[in-house]
Amino acid sequence: MEVSPIIWKSLFIYTKMEFVYTAFALGALGSFHCVGMCGPIALALPFPGKASSQRLLGSLLYNLGRIFTYGCMGALFGLLGQSFAMAGIQQSLSVGLGVAIILAVLLPPTLTRRLNPNTKLAGIIARVKQQMQHLFGMRTYPSMFMIGSLNGLLPCGLVYLGLAGATASASISEGAVYMLLFGLGTWPVMLLATFFGQWVNLSLRNRIRSAMPYVVACMGIVFILRGMSLDIPYLSPKLIKDQQAGIPICH
Repeated sequence: MEVSPIIWKSLFIYTKMEFVYTAFALGALGSFHCVGMCGPIALALPFPGKASSQRLLGSLLYNLGRIFTYGCMGALFGLLGQSFAMAGIQQSLSVGLGVAIILAVLLPPTLTRRLNPNTKLAGIIARVKQQMQHLFGMRTYPSMFMIGSLNGLLPCGLVYLGLAGATASASISEGAVYMLLFGLGTWPVMLLATFFGQWVNLSLRNRIRSAMPYVVACMGIVFILRGMSLDIPYLSPKLIKDQQAGIPICH
């Protein structure tokens, strides 16, 4: 029985997007790390009022701002990855990112601190924090969204990992979707932290945080397998090169 070309196209798109869906899992698994890093900001948010409905709406706007920023950054890094794909080195990029991620886990902290990009971005980070302090004094719904948007720009190793995935997607749209799903993955725990942050079990948070290197290493392995094009469904799809555009696509 002949299969409709539309069905085949849908299957190809699904296979290609399967890699993107790992972003939600990354955000969900790393959300306790987010509570540890951004929890103080979430607990100190300047809600417009004390009513539960006002706190809920304010928290939703704050997290929506974070996710909006993640989506914009994902599109930019997806564009960067697309330029690599057009140069015919998408597979090498994916493998290289995977190796770099695994090395970041294995290398001693004294060495990784020297390679930390935050030192080069210190001036920008300081201006972002200064603007956030200004917004904290407004106590309006728009300011809640803006605080979240600026918070999305603050340095975070988990966000860097997400941006690596957006770059490996080699697509503006998929890069944006990757980071949007990553942000959505962090949303449930961050939303709960706004209301129940003082009751979050510290030992549980530390245990999950200690497991993060293993999660990060697994993501690095996924990047490597995807770049190797081993024809493994959903994990390492076979990439064929479009003869006209020179862009590898999933087959």
